[in-house]
Amino acid sequence: MSITTLLAISLGAILTNNFIFSQFLGICPFLGVSKKIDTAVGMGAAVTFVMGLASAFCYLVNLILIPLHLEFMQTVAFILVIAGLVQFVEMFLKKNIPTLYTALGVYLPLITTNCAVLGVVLQNAQNSYNFGESLTYGITGGLGFLLAIVLFASIRERLVFADYPKCWDGFPIALITAGLMALAFMGFSGLV
Repeated sequence: MSITTLLAISLGAILTNNFIFSQFLGICPFLGVSKKIDTAVGMGAAVTFVMGLASAFCYLVNLILIPLHLEFMQTVAFILVIAGLVQFVEMFLKKNIPTLYTALGVYLPLITTNCAVLGVVLQNAQNSYNFGESLTYGITGGLGFLLAIVLFASIRERLVFADYPKCWDGFPIALITAGLMALAFMGFSGLV
């Protein structure tokens, strides 16, 4: 595994193939948790952590499924691994780091249903990434999610003071803003 390969995977996950702006995965928490920067940072950090762990564990699960010719069970197995990881992380934080558990609040269980987490592990298997590449793609995919949600939250905080037509209030202006941000991220295509 070369540094240039890992760099290409990293830049692709963060900028050119961003899960939110390019692949349209993880849109629900992106729109729902992006009203304030602090909640967006908490959600983005938790997603990054779970994406990294899920990439590592699902790679190992896939090593078991392939020799048994059970590739058709990848989605089910990966969902179970992700749900188990989120539950384990939640219990661990509640017992050992209660302040972080309280800070994350409801956002930690919501990661189980975040399709970007499932998307990263399925793409790891589809691209036949090795362990290092899978881990890199999982962590940097989460960082791309973090970047997108924090940028969007900062714009949404400023939109409160913006002058736009009343009919755009709420989700319409949020969707227009997200669309414009996706167009801006398209400018990175061809970079990697």
